[in-house]
Amino acid sequence: MKADRLISSALLLGLLLSGCSQPQPQQQRGSQLPEVEVAQIQSQPLALTNELPGRTVDYRQAEIRPQVSGILQQRLFEEGQHVEQGQLLYQIDPASYQATLNSAEARQASAEAVLHNARLKADRFAGLLKSNSVSQQEYDDANAALMQAEAELAIARADVQSASINLQYTGIRAPISGQIGRSAVTEGALLTANQQQGLATIRQLDPIYVDLTQSASELRNLRHQLQRGDVSDPAQADVSLTLEDGSVYQHRGKLKFSEVNVDPSTAMVTLRAVFPNTEGDLLPGMFVRAQVALGTDPNAILVPQAAVAYTPKGEASVLLVDNDNKVVKKIIQVGEARDQHWRVKGGLEAGDRVIVKGLQKVRPGAEVKVTTAQSASQGG
Repeated sequence: MKADRLISSALLLGLLLSGCSQPQPQQQRGSQLPEVEVAQIQSQPLALTNELPGRTVDYRQAEIRPQVSGILQQRLFEEGQHVEQGQLLYQIDPASYQATLNSAEARQASAEAVLHNARLKADRFAGLLKSNSVSQQEYDDANAALMQAEAELAIARADVQSASINLQYTGIRAPISGQIGRSAVTEGALLTANQQQGLATIRQLDPIYVDLTQSASELRNLRHQLQRGDVSDPAQADVSLTLEDGSVYQHRGKLKFSEVNVDPSTAMVTLRAVFPNTEGDLLPGMFVRAQVALGTDPNAILVPQAAVAYTPKGEASVLLVDNDNKVVKKIIQVGEARDQHWRVKGGLEAGDRVIVKGLQKVRPGAEVKVTTAQSASQGG
């Protein structure tokens, strides 16, 4: 009996153990998978911009110098004021130049009288030659005297014109409109024609230039994109300015040209933009930063910055979810930042699903449960 009870107990224990080893009802598979949020990549037109350092430059500049010599009698402007083209700035003593003009005019009058007499004589001899009252030689001499008188009158008139110009040059006028700086001379100074020292400088500041510098490689890449049709033509592109204090300049400018050569010391080229400056906020020599519109990429791809990680080699990478809902790591090339996104230059295509949340819970090759986030294309 005791042996029977032992056998029964052993059988019962075996049944219990076998019951415990049976597999439990499996939970739903999806509930065990890590959940991630993805953004589906879409292409879109994107205005391309580039931020470049620059410096403001006068639109036009004229250094005032005398064109005749003499004693300065008057300075007829206030330093720092706006002057108009043709405005009288300095007056040189005109007395000697007026006397020279008077003398030249007198010589012109004398030459005119000589010419009048020579013309009358030549006309008279022409009539007498027909009746053989004068010889051919006498007629030729009269014609030669007439031509010489005409030449003398032309010289006299040129002398009058030269003297008149020199007299006008005693009044030194503004060649351009703009803001005039300080005067380097005062009344009583002896001025010399075309002297090395300038009297003052006029700067036209409305509009005003901004010279920007860009690396030759970036300009070359842009030209290649233009040739391929990847971006639209940036000719006459809009430019905005950020001033030294961080404020944004209220007016927008236009890009005008770029240098055809590269500075060998810096490997940079110069871009020039022109801005309105009606309020006079921009002064020559100011450092600024310009945002230049470089055209439009019709098929730009943006990826959220939160989705981008960097490898130990410094390469940008993202985690994608493929059609089997498995995680795939991909190396990408990123460009400039746009809000909370990076512009992707290579490595992603429209339709790719990039993981933006739950990155810490997954590894490449893992199967995941997917929820959809806002489209990455809306970050631009």
